[in-house]
Amino acid sequence: MNIDHHYAIGVEWTGNRGSGTSDYRAYGRDNVVSAEGKPPLAGSSDRAFRGDTDRWNPEELLVAALSQCHLLSYLHVAVTHGVVVTGYRDEAVGTMTQTRDGGGAFVSVTLRPTVEIADPAHADLARSLHAEANAKCFIASSVNFPVRHEPTIVVAEQAGQRGGGATQ
Repeated sequence: MNIDHHYAIGVEWTGNRGSGTSDYRAYGRDNVVSAEGKPPLAGSSDRAFRGDTDRWNPEELLVAALSQCHLLSYLHVAVTHGVVVTGYRDEAVGTMTQTRDGGGAFVSVTLRPTVEIADPAHADLARSLHAEANAKCFIASSVNFPVRHEPTIVVAEQAGQRGGGATQ
């Protein structure tokens, strides 16, 4: 049985500088993303498209959504397989190719999670769980470009003693 989930957000353009879109340079790209019960999220376009670099742009938010979804899916599969994760951080990178007509699309996102685990005997299993987490990630399953993974597994006791102790 499939279960539908619905997500309602609002986006309000706040970049009218007085003359609307009378000229490409006349308007700001600022916007506010909102959802009931959550703090507003200040958005804009990428700097390359005259946006405000102090605000989140949609491209960053897409990469962030993939990274966050993978994190949450990974934690779920880790617990179901008995792998105790004690730390997780990701340095994700997305690549978008712009076309000559002004359009474009993402061509890939690479997630580079560093996962800290409690038991060194689970290092290989912890590394392998990224494939299962990817398959369970709702956002990764919704995009039409590859989401790659370059994980590093670190054992918790080694991380504290040697400042990293990666087991690649």
